[in-house]
Amino acid sequence: MTEIASGPSSSQGGRRPEAIKAVPVRHRWRWVSAALVLLFAFGAIYTVATAPLLRWQTFSEYLFQGLIFDGIRLTLVLTVAAMVIGIVLGIVLAVMRLSPNPVMSALAWFYIWFFRGTPVLVQIFFWFNLAIILPYVGVGGFRVSTNLLITAVMAAIFGLGFNEAAYMAEIVRAGIISVEHGQTEAAQALGMTRLQVMRRIVLPQAMRVIIPPTGNETISMLKTTSLAFVASVPELFTRADQIGNFNFRYVELLFVASFWYLLMTSVLTVGQYYLERYFARGAARELPPTPFQRFRRLLFTYRMPLPAAEPAVPVTSEHR
Repeated sequence: MTEIASGPSSSQGGRRPEAIKAVPVRHRWRWVSAALVLLFAFGAIYTVATAPLLRWQTFSEYLFQGLIFDGIRLTLVLTVAAMVIGIVLGIVLAVMRLSPNPVMSALAWFYIWFFRGTPVLVQIFFWFNLAIILPYVGVGGFRVSTNLLITAVMAAIFGLGFNEAAYMAEIVRAGIISVEHGQTEAAQALGMTRLQVMRRIVLPQAMRVIIPPTGNETISMLKTTSLAFVASVPELFTRADQIGNFNFRYVELLFVASFWYLLMTSVLTVGQYYLERYFARGAARELPPTPFQRFRRLLFTYRMPLPAAEPAVPVTSEHR
């Protein structure tokens, strides 16, 4: 909202009207509320940072410790492996869910219903203890010990990956539905098979809808790997907890784990932004600027001065 002030009419005094001056409305309470929020946030951070029993020396000592790096590497392995299973199986389930075959569609629906309806923690625990009810697995006369086949790391990967597949199936299905059905009919009229239409026409366009939630799921998966703690998998959180049990500095080690989780999720967030920008090339007229471009524009862009007001011209009989 702006307040507009104007000069006298041109018909009075034979002068041109003055230039309109737009005066922006001041929102004082916005600044007051922002100041209160900043004050509260600063107070909370200061209270935690200056806690009398908190030892920041322990935080700096274990921030780059070898066991912490081992946990980070295993966390990344769990994240990549679980997301690969989730994305590949999710695409298959989404295609099955949209299949005209009622049996395929029903099986996909049951999988999604079951794995979305049970907690991922329970699923990891199930795979980790599968040997209790199924000591051996195999086909025919070939059998392998379940404990040898499904280790603690594999139990975590299976639990995380199969659970993620149920969510990815719904994400991929939403992306496929977003593509106009007329394009599918046109491709089939040209003689393409259903698989060719899905691979060459539908999925490339659906990626614009699929990428944002998939990026969010990847970031969430990175943090969800901490649930592998129940299977004694030595990922980042487990390593921090083990060190905390040794030196009894649990909070400091939680800060160490939180620092690395924040750093890794921040890197994934930047990667997600550029990936979304890449797949938006055919849908947006102008791509959004990158953070570097915004920073450069902020440094080298300035406002041009407004032109000076023209002098008033007296109205004579010649101008009438």
